[in-house]
Amino acid sequence: MKVAVVLFTRDLRVHDHPALAASVRAAEHVVPLFVHDPSLPAGSNRRTFLDGCLSDLASSLRQRGGDLVTLRGDPVDCALRVAKQVGAAGIAMSADVSGFARARSQRLAAACAAEGVAFREFPGVTIAEPGSLRPGGGGSHYKVFTPYYRAWQASSLREVHGAPRRISLPEDMPKSWFATGDPDAVSGESAARERLSSWLTHLESYGDHHDDLAADRTSRLSPYLHFGCLSPRELVARVDGHAGAEPFVRQLCWRDFYHQVLSAFPDLRRRPYRPGAEDSWRDEPDALEAWKAGHTGVPIVDAGMRQMLQEGWMHNRARLITASYLTKHLYLDWRAGGDHFYDLLLDGDVANNYGNWQWVAGTGNDTKPYRRFNPLRQAERFDPTGDYVRRYVPELADIPGKAIHEPWKQPASTRRGYPSPLALDAK
Repeated sequence: MKVAVVLFTRDLRVHDHPALAASVRAAEHVVPLFVHDPSLPAGSNRRTFLDGCLSDLASSLRQRGGDLVTLRGDPVDCALRVAKQVGAAGIAMSADVSGFARARSQRLAAACAAEGVAFREFPGVTIAEPGSLRPGGGGSHYKVFTPYYRAWQASSLREVHGAPRRISLPEDMPKSWFATGDPDAVSGESAARERLSSWLTHLESYGDHHDDLAADRTSRLSPYLHFGCLSPRELVARVDGHAGAEPFVRQLCWRDFYHQVLSAFPDLRRRPYRPGAEDSWRDEPDALEAWKAGHTGVPIVDAGMRQMLQEGWMHNRARLITASYLTKHLYLDWRAGGDHFYDLLLDGDVANNYGNWQWVAGTGNDTKPYRRFNPLRQAERFDPTGDYVRRYVPELADIPGKAIHEPWKQPASTRRGYPSPLALDAK
């Protein structure tokens, strides 16, 4: 093959990129392409992060003799237009499972077939391909995590691909296709690999401290995984053999688990996964807005919501607490909460975001759908000194110790106008 096009989507890296590696082996010239699709919604946090990822990807490609073609429009139309102009015999991309991604792939496959251009999808977004592991008895997918984890651990994983040493572009490509990029970008593959290398020194204590809200000892790699700046398969290989790796790898498996759920249940974003599990949600717009703004009057909840507003990220334990408060205390619809998280989080994707929201709401894959997280007990356990709350709720900075978790018991003069809780019980 003389020329191939690699369409990048949620796989913005050069290391362990199966579609890129295969294209470089098969073709004399490779055209890396990213298309900004205006029909795909993205919050400002993710747009900024994405811009940095693309700048870093372009830089990595240039170091290898290539570059990144960056266009705006429909990905199918743009990919075919580029392929025709450079005389490409094939288009390759990474497979993904959301309804949007699957529709895009189907349209691209049909368009390529009509134009006589080869089209192929490769793994790379997850560790195990969705659908590759199936339960006994003919089920389409695993509905419960633990048996999936056992099957996942016993499975054979694909090889890890190194970054291409050389990428050759066709001659006479339009200069307008190439973005200038931002040399000072702080996101992207380079930042992800640097963060991973430094965080590996803390892996041994991950199992004991990853729920400590104030210590913030999670890896914070999830945004890089969402944008594919890190290969999840390579990440497993990097932590393999390190003390404390198992609890971390288990979290990566949860990511795979929800991708295979979404692959089998495309309506995960809008319909309850468990038939008949839907609750009678209240319609309280003011309560929803107070929750979004971090003004519920429950400090641990408000701290989590304000962290997300400030950083585009929220500690995982805080995600559980805030989601449970919305659905199990305020009795508001999980879809409203899921949409808000999806809009603001750097790592917000359909599979993990809505899979986790359904798990908390009791409509999803949780085997104990009636569980709920008491925010006061969670705060006392995972923020015992109140330092996490003080970091994000400055109105309560003068309240000492764990008394900060129940400020309504303190004199109003020390609360700086902080409200009483919207809804709270001791269940």
